Amino acid sequence: MKLKRLAVCALAACMIGTGAMIHVDAFSLGSVLGGVAKVGGIGFLVSKYGESINSAINSVMMKEGAGTNYATKVVPIVSIGNSGYIGAAQVIGDADQVEKVKAVGQLEVSWNDKLFRIKGLIPMDSVNPSSFSRVQGVGVSAVIDVRV
Repeated sequence: MKLKRLAVCALAACMIGTGAMIHVDAFSLGSVLGGVAKVGGIGFLVSKYGESINSAINSVMMKEGAGTNYATKVVPIVSIGNSGYIGAAQVIGDADQVEKVKAVGQLEVSWNDKLFRIKGLIPMDSVNPSSFSRVQGVGVSAVIDVRV
């Protein structure tokens, strides 16, 4: 259990480090490339440690009485909107649908001087937020995010 928690903490630290190392000025042409590099970095970390993170999340959920018999998988979050968060999410559903999920899109909308905020989390069949289809029958059961 401690090893799984350590793996989750290590991933979070790697995400923070990756975000800090490749931070690019938001008004430059490099911001587009920086965004792609961040997503690629997170994608790499999730592909390398995703199964361990998924297992750790499932163990914690089971211990807390919130376990499931559905398939789960950890994928990168591709944020769309104002805040620029990038992280990872655990998706849950039937195994064939979960397998189709490549990323979770995060849409954030706020209004009334940011008094109200909505975060929409969309299981997607692509890591490209401008060209994707929603994967039906899949939900998000856990979120790991880091502000970059």
